[in-house]
Amino acid sequence: QVQPVECGGASVQAGGNLRLSCVGSGYSFKSICVAWFRQAPGKAREAVAAINSGGGDTLYSDSVKGRFTISRENAKNTAYLQLTSLQPDDTGTYICATTRGYCSGPSLVRDAYENWGWGTQVTVSS
Repeated sequence: QVQPVECGGASVQAGGNLRLSCVGSGYSFKSICVAWFRQAPGKAREAVAAINSGGGDTLYSDSVKGRFTISRENAKNTAYLQLTSLQPDDTGTYICATTRGYCSGPSLVRDAYENWGWGTQVTVSS
């Protein structure tokens, strides 16, 4: 299994924007699904967005719908999460996850993903 690597986290003020990146390698990135999860201290890991292998199908949690956008560039083995209108409740470690092999459609279910990154920290101050 190959671990994806995230970057792009930062400390921002409420209302700010960030773009997170997730780079995969060692497998056919264009065939796999990618999801972003987040985990805040003392809270359960929460799925926020997912995208299918081709990039044409996406899913979002209700808490981020309309504010976050997931996308991917298969030629660069990279997926992105654009975060806009950030709020303090968005604070947490953002973790990229990928499926092991081909997947037909995105999922917000944790068990659908086998490869997990270490995460990148996003802190939003009021």
